[in-house]
Amino acid sequence: MKKIVIGIDVGISTTKIVGIDEDGIVVSPIRIKATDPITSLYGAFGKYLHDNQISLSEVEHVMLTGVGSAYIDEPIYGLPTSKSEEFVADGLGAKYESKLDRMIVVSMGTGTSLVKCEGDNIRHIGGIGIGGGTLAGLSRIMLKTDDVKQIAYLAKDGDVSKINLLIGDISAKPLPGLPMNAVASLFSNAKANASREDIAKGLIWMVLQCIGSATILSSLESGIKDFVLIGNLTLMPQCREVFPAMEKLYNVRFRIPKYSEFCTAIGAALDYKRNQK
Repeated sequence: MKKIVIGIDVGISTTKIVGIDEDGIVVSPIRIKATDPITSLYGAFGKYLHDNQISLSEVEHVMLTGVGSAYIDEPIYGLPTSKSEEFVADGLGAKYESKLDRMIVVSMGTGTSLVKCEGDNIRHIGGIGIGGGTLAGLSRIMLKTDDVKQIAYLAKDGDVSKINLLIGDISAKPLPGLPMNAVASLFSNAKANASREDIAKGLIWMVLQCIGSATILSSLESGIKDFVLIGNLTLMPQCREVFPAMEKLYNVRFRIPKYSEFCTAIGAALDYKRNQK
């Protein structure tokens, strides 16, 4: 009978769950939303076993991580259960997904944390209090919605030059290292009657640009040029606009792996496998 290790990233309202089989293959990641972490965890676990026709006897170990895991101290359904430190799980999951050995992992959740990976050395190096929570809160005030899908949909028809002040707005020619279309000041160009579409685009750009800038600054003097983006914000289509522009400007690489939103859960399962070795 093949055994599977389950990794669960327990958020306050969303839980992500993956299995890693004996061959090291990721099995059917899913996410579940609920009103509290306990409901979210047990709902996700039950659904995962049911959908993949996995019996409890096939589960070798359950690894928990994420802020919501602090609420859980009992074995899940009587199975051997341990916890993985979240930043270690971020690093292991991103390494597995990106196949890189040296990088900075950018975990874009409610806020943003930065984890430096150099071989087996995985270290939390800081973060910023700007992330999906910032986008939701400001959108609640300015757009009367915090539905991220709706915000992204609105932003598709937005014009960010009507919100941000560009180098071309303040200078007759490019500045050293800064082309005319580089952002000089976020939201400086916004008018009182700005459209909802322009505001939505401006908010998304502001959050993603702040994250990108913080990441680049955190890498200075390290020689690291590869940044792996993980977490829910990586699903925003605007990531494909903001980060490539920053790559060209700063000669770095932002990478979004296949299972970007599930990297922390994958890393938790891998942490168990690493400890077994």
